[in-house]
Amino acid sequence: MRKKKDITLQKIADELQLTIHTVSKALRGMPGMSEGTRKQIFETALRLGYKTKDQELSVGYEKLPLLSTKRRRFTMILSHDAPFYQIQFLGIQERIQEWGHSLTGSFLPYLSRDQSEIDRWIDSLDLQYYDGLFIPPIYSEQLERTLLQLPLPKVLINFPPPLANVDSVIWDVSTAVHQSVNHFFSMGHRKILYIGDIYKQRGFRLRWTAFRDAMRQIGVAAEPHQHLTDSSVPYEQWLEELKKKLADGDFTAILCGVRQDLPSIIYTLQSIGLSIPKDISIINVEDLANERFPHQSRPLLLMKEAGRRAAERLLWRIANPAEPYEHIRLQGTFYEGNTVRRISE
Repeated sequence: MRKKKDITLQKIADELQLTIHTVSKALRGMPGMSEGTRKQIFETALRLGYKTKDQELSVGYEKLPLLSTKRRRFTMILSHDAPFYQIQFLGIQERIQEWGHSLTGSFLPYLSRDQSEIDRWIDSLDLQYYDGLFIPPIYSEQLERTLLQLPLPKVLINFPPPLANVDSVIWDVSTAVHQSVNHFFSMGHRKILYIGDIYKQRGFRLRWTAFRDAMRQIGVAAEPHQHLTDSSVPYEQWLEELKKKLADGDFTAILCGVRQDLPSIIYTLQSIGLSIPKDISIINVEDLANERFPHQSRPLLLMKEAGRRAAERLLWRIANPAEPYEHIRLQGTFYEGNTVRRISE
């Protein structure tokens, strides 16, 4: 077997007929190449026994089973093929492939609340043949509870429910909401309209709680009836209520707490002749690209990074099954774009 000191970036580059620069970028997780090339570089480095300094430290501190010759198979539950899930999936996949393992997606069809239907769907996935499971945010808490009870290693990419015996990794939306309110306040805004469901998911409820706390800190009380927080009403009714709140002129800014509401908000603003940020300022809490407003002011949620950390955590759990469960929140920064206008007090 070759000694580790004999394996250099040049040897990997020569074997693949690539430049040292490309090999180095791939092993450091940097962009600038196809995923096929990146995968080929990782596989060659793993076969030759080359490890970066970060990987060596990871093995030492986290006791990750990186050097195991067994190729592990993992799956992630996907509600649908949307950017929100794609970003997380990519983060997991990149980290998993670095260590020679594989990841597949298990797509979630529409399921009723019939537990037998949920059980049949889970049985159809043959989850017992996987080495581990990634569970992102899904609307059905009943389904989530069932998945959490499965006897295989798993990581929840979400805020954990009470009493859940599972490791979790998630981007810190509570801090993101505080960052958003603080930015509004620093630009002179105190009349902030919160738009977004606060009931369907734990993450949604946490955003609303954070909003109330942040508003309280700037001396403003916030109650659900003052804002647009219930998505269970008919869509036309929701739109009319939004138009009324905007037309009343009490609000100078909007905090969009749920990404799906942003197109409707923009459409409504246009329909009543309000422009961003001249007439009203806006921050979108969920950090996903928007073609109309590529420079929207927003907190930077670490979705892809959460996927990478979830991959690390699941391998750590496999190597350390008796250790206590841990819940990891990743805090991002705030991007001061061009959708918040400074106003006078």
